[in-house]
Amino acid sequence: MSNFFIDRPIFAWVIAILITLGGILAINNLGVQSYPNIAPPQVSIVAHYPGASSSTAEGSVTEVIEQQLTGIDNLLYFNSSTSSSGRVAITLTFKPGTDPDIAAMQTQNQVTRAEPRLPPAVLAQGIVVAKANPDTLMAIALSSSNPTIDRNRLNDIIASQVLNPISRISGVGATNQFGAEYAMRIWLNPEKMHGYGISASDVINALQAQNIQVAAGTLGADPAVKGWGFTANVAGEGLFSTPKQFLGIILRANPNGTAVTLGDIATADFGPQGYGFDTIYDGKPIGAFAIQTLPGANGLAVAEAVRAEMTKLQVGFPEGVTWSVPYDTTTFITISIQDVLITLVEALVLVFLVMLVFLQNFRATIIPAIVIPVALLGAFIGMDALGFTVNQLSLFGMVMAIGIVVDDAIVVIENIERIMTEQGLSPKEAARKGMREISGAVVAITAVLLAVFVPSALQSGSTGIIYRQFALTIAVSMFFSAFLALTFTPALCAAYLKPEHERKKNILFRKFNDLFNWTHNTYTSHIGHAVRHAPRWMMVFVVVVVASGFLYVKLPGSFLPQEDQGYLLAMVQLPPGATKQRSEEVMDKVWGTLRKNPEIEHVMQIVGFSFVGSGENNGMVFMQLTDWSKRKLSAEQLIPKLNAQLHKSIRDASIVVVNLPTVHGLGQFGGFDMYLEDTAGLGRVALTEALHTVQAKAKGGKVLVNVRANQLPPAPQLKFSIDRVQAASMGLSATDVANAASLMLAPTQVGQMFAEGRVKFVMLQAEAPYRMSRSAFNDFYTPSSTRKNADGTPAMIPISSVIKSHWTLVSPTLVRFNGNPAVEVVGDAAPGYASGEAMAAMQDIVTHDVPRGFGYDWAGESFQEMASSSGAPMLMALSILVVFLALAALYESWSVPIAVLLIVPLALLGTVLFTMGRGLSNDVFFKIGLVTVIGLAAKNAILIIEYAVAAQKEGRTLREAVLTAARLRFRPILMTSFAFILGVFPLFISTGAGANARHAIGTGVIGGMLFATIFGLLLIPVFYVIVRRIVGDKLDGKG
Repeated sequence: MSNFFIDRPIFAWVIAILITLGGILAINNLGVQSYPNIAPPQVSIVAHYPGASSSTAEGSVTEVIEQQLTGIDNLLYFNSSTSSSGRVAITLTFKPGTDPDIAAMQTQNQVTRAEPRLPPAVLAQGIVVAKANPDTLMAIALSSSNPTIDRNRLNDIIASQVLNPISRISGVGATNQFGAEYAMRIWLNPEKMHGYGISASDVINALQAQNIQVAAGTLGADPAVKGWGFTANVAGEGLFSTPKQFLGIILRANPNGTAVTLGDIATADFGPQGYGFDTIYDGKPIGAFAIQTLPGANGLAVAEAVRAEMTKLQVGFPEGVTWSVPYDTTTFITISIQDVLITLVEALVLVFLVMLVFLQNFRATIIPAIVIPVALLGAFIGMDALGFTVNQLSLFGMVMAIGIVVDDAIVVIENIERIMTEQGLSPKEAARKGMREISGAVVAITAVLLAVFVPSALQSGSTGIIYRQFALTIAVSMFFSAFLALTFTPALCAAYLKPEHERKKNILFRKFNDLFNWTHNTYTSHIGHAVRHAPRWMMVFVVVVVASGFLYVKLPGSFLPQEDQGYLLAMVQLPPGATKQRSEEVMDKVWGTLRKNPEIEHVMQIVGFSFVGSGENNGMVFMQLTDWSKRKLSAEQLIPKLNAQLHKSIRDASIVVVNLPTVHGLGQFGGFDMYLEDTAGLGRVALTEALHTVQAKAKGGKVLVNVRANQLPPAPQLKFSIDRVQAASMGLSATDVANAASLMLAPTQVGQMFAEGRVKFVMLQAEAPYRMSRSAFNDFYTPSSTRKNADGTPAMIPISSVIKSHWTLVSPTLVRFNGNPAVEVVGDAAPGYASGEAMAAMQDIVTHDVPRGFGYDWAGESFQEMASSSGAPMLMALSILVVFLALAALYESWSVPIAVLLIVPLALLGTVLFTMGRGLSNDVFFKIGLVTVIGLAAKNAILIIEYAVAAQKEGRTLREAVLTAARLRFRPILMTSFAFILGVFPLFISTGAGANARHAIGTGVIGGMLFATIFGLLLIPVFYVIVRRIVGDKLDGKG
């Protein structure tokens, strides 16, 4: 095949140009994201049981539905939470790659089976089954420089003008507003109501009777009087729109012509529909909302579309109102991708320099510089065909591929140039002879490198997605590289290489040649000694194998490295029962502490909401850090510093600063995620005690920090009961009493109004002074059906006369995991420890310190880490086995592959030592790097052994063949190895966004390749000699 293209260089150019054009077109089709869709698909079930307590809703709704969640394909686990308001939320997590539509359909079928056993009130509310995506893409804030526009007005603008257009953007799954739009708030005065003999039910009835939309009809419509020539619509007064109109509603008309109006017993104004949230940005009040994407949506494209839509909407905002993005996960994605692209360019330049230094011939150097980009563009064709995106993993594969792809070109060019120099042949003849010698090695190397990635590409789960993106990117690059090395590269060599005439080299090349010749001569003299004393060197090798295995086992594990994404989160929690006013005071202190840190650029605070739960005593803080290049401390280093500062300055709240999850969608924040489960039915009290034991043990150790329950603690609740006998004797029903309490204490939607072009709600509630304490029941009255006043009107009875109340502590939410009562426990590894060590410590605590009857399960990123670690040994074994089989097939020998693969422990030792030395862990990137090093180390062995086998077939002795092979292959092995090492070196030294992932993959492969090259050059000939002698070398008559 090579001779065909050597004789037809234009044909070779045409193929290369077509590959280039195809790659460019493919790039335009590829999406861009930080990671592929690693997060497993989720389906949510949401139901409501009005008026039910959390325990009642759990027993009659949650457990009933959970019992039917069997037989659903690819279900990994499910968890649920039941709130004290009667809301039930169940989330099902499926294997990555599962079709979310099918998962949702199967879940809906199982929920339908549970419906006959559910309370009618739940069915009346409806049960929603939908695809879920818990990941927040970005947050948008509205702020105002106009003092007449406050936070409430900003939230109303968001609700009325922004949310609908944003929700219609392709890829947007949900919007969550941290505030509420305007409503007509009517504030009742219970004392005045009592004085006028008006109940809350009277107010509601009057509102609904008088605030109505009237459509009267038409004048003169057919059938009309004959000869009538005029028609017109008749419209009534419509819905009220001002406080004055509502206050004029007549509650009771007296016989004397007077009337009691709503204004006599209440006030009315425009106010938020709900007062649950407050948002603050850099100490100033704002309106804000968060955006979640649909499963599988391209976050960068969605964020770009959101920004474009907000720019259009800005035109309609009142003067002084502007928008900003206080939280944006795509910033990290964009910068990290840019940094990897820069790394890609740096790798190309470094590889080019290595080739120039070794070849010292610009024509010879420019050939691989042409071939490499063509091979990489060919990889984009494969990525497009496989449905991949441009992400960190595929680009890491590209960076690694540069050093691998150049190998084929270097081996071909070096061999052709050597033949031209040593044998004086013309470029075309040297190309023909060189390809006859080297084609087998190129095919063997390609086969091995393709084979080593086959098991990785076949892995399942989130880990399999990571392996697949990386492995197939390299594999496709290798395919195009090998094809070009057999076609395009020899054609270029034949056409453009020229015999080198004796000319004086520049001083840098002379110095390099002197050093290289000395190294080569030293190596040649020592390799003969090593081969003569092969058994002694094999003893050293046994020590290396033992050391490699020991250190590999000792290497701490993790899933993916924690990244500095430019943001940190803080969970703020005050004691149960604390008011929003107290929470705001704490948030002021938090802002005062954070603003003093030069590493923090902006701070957005949310009062009333956090990832732990909603409530007036909760809050969350998003900290946007300064640019990576402008700060000395990483996010990981900032976390303990900020935790210490906040703990010292704020004593009346629990505040924990945490990192973002590495992969969005795998948990709410970084660290481990465990569910402590009551598997023996010991009860919630015992479960809480077990949780306290876990936290105490974790705090007493040195491996774990920030271990906490990811749910709200029990909060005070005033529980009342109705004395039904007493109520009946006083002419009151239980419903009358309960309604009187709920209508006054809880904001109640009692109608609609029309304002600013939108229909808004009318909300009814008692004035604040009458909702502050237990004595409020004394002020709430309801009319008796049997007792009358002197004037014949119903007597007003205080509900406090027929109820009893007491304080209790109630969990705001009840959590379950896989059908068992549970509590979610989250935390972090202490500085200097890996997540795998933290998880092992938690396992040890639950196993040895918690009473029997309790178990645990992992969720989110921790679940994937466990799956990754359990499958790693099998992956490595399969990779080595597949390489062995590929080599056996190529060489028609069972012994040659053994000689090649004995290099693997050396590569493993270098990979582990470099990883441990840098304080890194055995994560997915380490495993990817190790698989790559296995293939590359085998490549070095192939270059020597393949030539030795050929030399033996020509009649040389075993020793002569292996020494000649080592001497001739010394230069290409060093050149290709250093090209790869320097190509990966930018990953090793990178900084900025995504640097931890680049370090994780670059460190291991550099260490592995250094050891495989330096020690492999010495030991590969030894391995070959030992193996061939053991099996009885049929090619060597003299041994």
